[in-house]
Amino acid sequence: MRKPQNDTLERKLGGASERTCIVSRRTASRDELIRLALSPDGEVAPDVRARAPGRGAWIGVDRATLDVALAKGKLKAALARAFKQDVTVPADLSERIVAALRQQALDRLGLEARSGMLVNGSEKVDVAARQGKVHLLIHASDAGEDGNRKLDQAWRVGGGERAGIVFPEDRTILSMALGRENVVHVALTDPAAARRVSNAIDRWLTFIDPNAGLEGGGAARGPVSADFDEGIE
Repeated sequence: MRKPQNDTLERKLGGASERTCIVSRRTASRDELIRLALSPDGEVAPDVRARAPGRGAWIGVDRATLDVALAKGKLKAALARAFKQDVTVPADLSERIVAALRQQALDRLGLEARSGMLVNGSEKVDVAARQGKVHLLIHASDAGEDGNRKLDQAWRVGGGERAGIVFPEDRTILSMALGRENVVHVALTDPAAARRVSNAIDRWLTFIDPNAGLEGGGAARGPVSADFDEGIE
């Protein structure tokens, strides 16, 4: 089992970008995995932005798989080995990870909005989509189906290859995230910004359900041992 490194130092030195999941032993890029950190009192906490100092342990499984590992005591054993000390694993760790991933996706949308990398409003989105300027299209969960279809079609006219994403939150939450009023449809007009938002949403959705991600898998891609006999040494 590869030992966790000091991620802060490694980032400064330009170290490797791949990590090994402590549950499934699958190796993947940091963007596909979720980092867990340790608080001063020894409690495990999600560090989805991978910014906490010191050692980190990485997981690349979905919520259901993580909950099974936690219930069987396998997760705590693996984390104790990774951190080389006794650890406290909160019973609601999965819920905390979901909340952290959700907040990261919302924060990413807010950052792109403040950077001028997106537009909202049906008319503005329609124009940008038909002009081929849209790289990612997002609909609030409470958006009307007719409005979604109209903008999806506009995106296809402009060269889009898929329908827009139905965001897991409604217009109220999207509006708060972007700092704007009545945000129902959002279009990312910068390709790099679209990738950043897409990745943040994908990590969130695929942790909840591997089949719900934007590409049908993300954080949980790859084979996973159901009983962890091979996943933990």
